[in-house]
Amino acid sequence: MASSPESSSSWLPVISTACGWIYFFCWSASFYPQPTLNFRRGTTRGTTVDFPLINILGFVAYLSSNLAFYYSPLIRAQYAARNHGLTPTVQFNDVVFAAHALLMCLVIYSQYVPRIWGFAPNAGNRPSRPILGLTAGCVVGVLVVVCVVLGSPGRNDTGPGPAAREAWNWLDVVYAVSYVKLIVTVVKYTPQMVWNYRNKSTRGWSIEGLMLDFAGGVLSLVQLVIDSYLQGDWSGITGNPVKFGLGNVSMVYDLIFFAQHWVLYRGADGKEDETDSLLGREEAGRRID
Repeated sequence: MASSPESSSSWLPVISTACGWIYFFCWSASFYPQPTLNFRRGTTRGTTVDFPLINILGFVAYLSSNLAFYYSPLIRAQYAARNHGLTPTVQFNDVVFAAHALLMCLVIYSQYVPRIWGFAPNAGNRPSRPILGLTAGCVVGVLVVVCVVLGSPGRNDTGPGPAAREAWNWLDVVYAVSYVKLIVTVVKYTPQMVWNYRNKSTRGWSIEGLMLDFAGGVLSLVQLVIDSYLQGDWSGITGNPVKFGLGNVSMVYDLIFFAQHWVLYRGADGKEDETDSLLGREEAGRRID
């Protein structure tokens, strides 16, 4: 006998919760293969510091926005006013994941400091100018939104009127912070992808971490779709664009890295003297010296 719609719906919250915790473990575990590989090799050669550095900014933003969506009564009320009375789709596992990811990014970043780990010098031990510029731009952008909200008379409104729906309020600050994470996700893999292309190798770049990241992205999207379906409104996706965008963008990059590792540069060791993909050879040489 076929299951009734009511019976199927009763299982969807369970499936959503399961997807949430499984993707939490997949994404959390994805942070361990790279520092483990670096430690085993005694060097960060083959990777650039741009990736963990910009990841720190991204996960500071992601943790901040998740905390606001999950714990702040004001932000949750303003979200409901703009999204037909619904609550944010951020769950507790999102908060835990963001906190753990930030910690691991700090650990990975520390491996690029020779006096901490004693690793062999690497041309990519210092961040490139484009990444530093992007970091500064994101911080300035959020501060601009904060200033605009501080000047808005409806910044604290939560009622059903147009003020809460249309005026600048603190929800816009949370969105601005969350967009920082989305921007970071869009660009953070680019330095490593270009490095692999120039070096014609993925040596030093952990493929196991990418596999876990890809699995987590799939499950994150599944959970988001189920949660929106259960609420009967797809604003669960439009109201949480960062979570939706994270899964899609990360998976696209993962597929590119899979192609580099298993198809384009399979078995290649690369060039030991290749410099950081976003640095000039002369500048990188001075930094190593």
